[in-house]
Amino acid sequence: QLQLVESGGGLVQAGGSLRLSCAASGRTLSTYVMAWFRQPPGRQRDFVAATRWSHGTTYYADYTDSVKGRFTISRDNAKNTVYLQMNSLKPEDTAVYYCAANHIHTRTIDYTYWGQGTQVTVSS
Repeated sequence: QLQLVESGGGLVQAGGSLRLSCAASGRTLSTYVMAWFRQPPGRQRDFVAATRWSHGTTYYADYTDSVKGRFTISRDNAKNTVYLQMNSLKPEDTAVYYCAANHIHTRTIDYTYWGQGTQVTVSS
């Protein structure tokens, strides 16, 4: 069983930055894709970014107001931790952010393992 624990959320003003962390334990991550999703209040959970642990290949959401260019996913192999660096935050980035793991990359919510989520609130 793979356990995922997110941290780093909080309240930040628009234009600010946050770095989310997701610490993984229980399995080796070499065959996994690690991803971040977010779920704004009253809305569906959407894909944000992912990284293939073995190769470091990264994927980002294709939002009209794309997170690519503002958000960066990265990983620390030694710490079994994946990060989401979020810059130039906007109020519309307010959401619960979830870490997820799966053997196959997909932009849907069909991931096997999920963390408990961490709240990010961006004030205007």
